[in-house]
Amino acid sequence: MKTPWPLLLLAGVLAGCPLPNHHLALRIRDTIPETHEGLSLAWYQTVGVELEPGNHVELVHNGHVFDMLEEEIRAARSSIHILLYIWRPGHPSDRIIQALRERHPGVACRVLVDPLGSIRFEDSVGPELVAAGCEVRMFRPLQGTISTLNLKRFQSRLHRKLVVRDGISGMTGGWGIWKSWIGEGRKPDEWRDANIWVQGPAARGLQLAFAQNWQEAGGGMLPAEAFPEPMPTPGEARAGFVTHTGAPVLTNAERMTLLAIASAKKRLWIANSYFIPTGAIQDMLIAKAKAGVDVRVLTPGRHHDIPPVHEGQRATYARLLENGVRIWEYEVSMMHSKSLLVDDRLSMVGSTNLDPLALSAEEGSLVVDDPELAAQLARAFEEDLQHSVEIRWDSWRRRGLFKRLSEGVTVLFGKYL
Repeated sequence: MKTPWPLLLLAGVLAGCPLPNHHLALRIRDTIPETHEGLSLAWYQTVGVELEPGNHVELVHNGHVFDMLEEEIRAARSSIHILLYIWRPGHPSDRIIQALRERHPGVACRVLVDPLGSIRFEDSVGPELVAAGCEVRMFRPLQGTISTLNLKRFQSRLHRKLVVRDGISGMTGGWGIWKSWIGEGRKPDEWRDANIWVQGPAARGLQLAFAQNWQEAGGGMLPAEAFPEPMPTPGEARAGFVTHTGAPVLTNAERMTLLAIASAKKRLWIANSYFIPTGAIQDMLIAKAKAGVDVRVLTPGRHHDIPPVHEGQRATYARLLENGVRIWEYEVSMMHSKSLLVDDRLSMVGSTNLDPLALSAEEGSLVVDDPELAAQLARAFEEDLQHSVEIRWDSWRRRGLFKRLSEGVTVLFGKYL
């Protein structure tokens, strides 16, 4: 009798073997150019986005996201667009709604949220925004999805986080409007997160992402003034916003991550809140580690907000650790960042997680070629390591059989169901 393929997969996982890669899995074996123009061309032909010059960028950590959001609202002269996965009632919400009430006359306010993450939004937050003169829409409402048992549509959520001001500046990252983002990410109830603000040509990509999701939610075309010609900025960063959505085989999220990894020659530091990378990504991380690149991964530890995902991420540790990848778990709160640092120039910050569900969601990340931002991201990463515990291969390999079983089953559940 022929053994069913799901049992073969399960046996492979429990035996410590890596999950098989799809026969069409992307591999980037080329040497990525180091010149600005060559690097930009590599991004353009891989994900369709160039790294345009003339941007000013700033990292925005943790609770400072609300300061920046309020500044953007009060500085708006034509439009303020907000797109979020999580917007829930509470003090941060009250603060932002008040700023929207006090915005300059004539500033169009458009808000788009995902109903799965924005609990109680329609009962309280939504009506207040409407009263403040905002046009408010929900992305892929759950009612019809649940009644028709459309699991794929239920999973395909709006996970992007964007604010765009007048089409000339904006912010993205892992933030949401809720109590978890208050503080500095050093206490159990304060999430650690990374966000990035940009002014310049790259803001046009954020606006385009908003416009496309807005249309799907029933909104109209944005007016021409929402896409002004890029204005000169004091910044010298080259940047581009990479969007991605669900795909049956290969998503832009995977293309983007693989290209960033392939670019690394000395350093590759990854902070990711839901770290269950595909086989192709694991292969490239291992190849870089074996080539002498300093490969480090920072993930959530004991304060993970989704315990099954924590188990799933730990199922990937053995193969990576055994092959030279170093892994830390953040110990003082939930680590919610989604950032990646390559060498001394290339940074990536956004909403993109590295788990199977993220590959079917609407995501986005800002890619920046700028030594100054890379240095800032490196300092933040090193500071986070001081609040983390390194997982070492010599002790990890001795964990019990029950832990190995639970980790393997979690990965299979997330990947194949």
